[in-house]
Amino acid sequence: KNLVTAGLTVGLRGKGGGYRLARPAQECSIAAILRAAEGSLSPVACLGKDAAQCPRQGGCAALPLWRDLEKLVGDYLDGVTLGQLLAQSQEG
Repeated sequence: KNLVTAGLTVGLRGKGGGYRLARPAQECSIAAILRAAEGSLSPVACLGKDAAQCPRQGGCAALPLWRDLEKLVGDYLDGVTLGQLLAQSQEG
């Protein structure tokens, strides 16, 4: 359902129904799929979408590291599409 809500898939009713992509695979980033399915790409719970404010956040020495990692992973996965992933799997 989250993939439908995110506009990545559409549901098909009736015999042979199910789900299909709402747009071409080349337009579906892996980051968008993972965010819709998982809610977040955060490497730690305190940065997650629904995370409560951590009481140690103000003095956490590791927080900048986790934020930078989250951005790196997000930026990388935003640049990879489902179409690319499928093409790679067919090549190898």
